[in-house]
Amino acid sequence: MSDTEQTRAVRRRVPVAVTAPDPISREGAVSQLRRHPEIELREETGPGTVSLFVENTLDDTALSRLRRIVRSEGARAVVVVDTIRETELLDVVGCGIGAIVWRHEATAHRLVQAVLAAARGDGDLPADLLGRLISQVGTLHRGSEGRPGTPSIGLVPREVDVLRLIAEGLDTGEIAGKLSYSERTVKNVIHALTTRLHLRNRAHAVAYALREGYI
Repeated sequence: MSDTEQTRAVRRRVPVAVTAPDPISREGAVSQLRRHPEIELREETGPGTVSLFVENTLDDTALSRLRRIVRSEGARAVVVVDTIRETELLDVVGCGIGAIVWRHEATAHRLVQAVLAAARGDGDLPADLLGRLISQVGTLHRGSEGRPGTPSIGLVPREVDVLRLIAEGLDTGEIAGKLSYSERTVKNVIHALTTRLHLRNRAHAVAYALREGYI
């Protein structure tokens, strides 16, 4: 590898800070990530950093820490957790968490995949969790039908098409191919709607679209 190529490789590295409830869990996650050259381990979170957040369950204290990491410190977050209760699911998405990994599936490959997705601003949810999210938001939407004053988020057809494909698990390149758009156009659509609606990431945008009945 030439000096220029090495410099580019270093620039592409994703800074990651690991937070865990005990030293063994933290060291386990760190050792999984350390072997991958695209990951740059950091001690603290901050803007541009991905926080790998390892927890057994997401209680109110853990959710508060997640909100602080994402909203106040400007980091993106990947959550590694044993389970998520139904009552916590929308709270997790509302915190701006777009990447979740079950602890029993947290191999080195799976962790890196989730970290890179979070760094790009993409969603990465387990298939069973995405199904639960769709079902829960659908229930909320049906419960709000007919209520006076229920707001509409005003998505245009192109945005709905993109969000529907995101909900199906497609990445940016696959969405571009399906819709005959360039990848840049897809990214611009996502950026425009998340900015306009003050949404944290793609998973949050999908949740809003589901709640409002667009998907």
